[in-house]
Amino acid sequence: MEKIEQFLQWIKDTDNIVFFGGAGVSTESGIPDFRSVDGLYHQEYDYPPETILSHSFYISRPSEFYRFYRKKMLCLTAKPNAAHKKLAELEKAGKLKAVITQNIDGLHQAAGSKKVFELHGSVHRNYCMSCGKFFDVGYILNSKDSPLCDSCGEMVKPDVVLYEEGLNDETIQSSISHIAQADMLIIGGTSLAVYPAAGLVDYYRGNKLVLINNSTTPLDKRANLRIEGKIGEVLSRIQL
Repeated sequence: MEKIEQFLQWIKDTDNIVFFGGAGVSTESGIPDFRSVDGLYHQEYDYPPETILSHSFYISRPSEFYRFYRKKMLCLTAKPNAAHKKLAELEKAGKLKAVITQNIDGLHQAAGSKKVFELHGSVHRNYCMSCGKFFDVGYILNSKDSPLCDSCGEMVKPDVVLYEEGLNDETIQSSISHIAQADMLIIGGTSLAVYPAAGLVDYYRGNKLVLINNSTTPLDKRANLRIEGKIGEVLSRIQL
């Protein structure tokens, strides 16, 4: 209880908060944690998820890539949960300056957050690899086999970071800037095991580093406050 009270007091006293989150933020919306459910896939697919979701696999076997992608990566019925909604409230109240997320589901924006840096991209943005034409997620979902551009006929690729691909430099730099300037950094729903995203936390120089997670992370000892629990339940305690 004392940890929660300390957390709530810091929220009350701070107007420059940044939130850094991972898959655990969206599991409460019914989106499975990709890293924890790999075992579910082996019976249906001939390759492990890390192989299917690689750039080289997308190029060489696009049909197989999209069969997996549509079924496992597009969770379009999911709705924002308590965590997404509270973070949007904190931003509207002028306390939260940015959400930095490893998720690609767009639920932070659906909840009302405006300043969201998507380190791994978004399923809601898709582009022709040749002419650059934009396509929404519905085009991907409803196309058969590999979606092709209706203008030039070339392949359409989701704007998500696949294995073997680098993160967007502008997104990284903006995330680093916000973390470095933050008075309070809240990390939630991430094992901090995926790099280079997890390495961004090293740019925080303040003394209000809060870790909210169900399991241990490599940064536990560095945290000024560690709260064990579901991110949505913890954030729901905040009263603005």
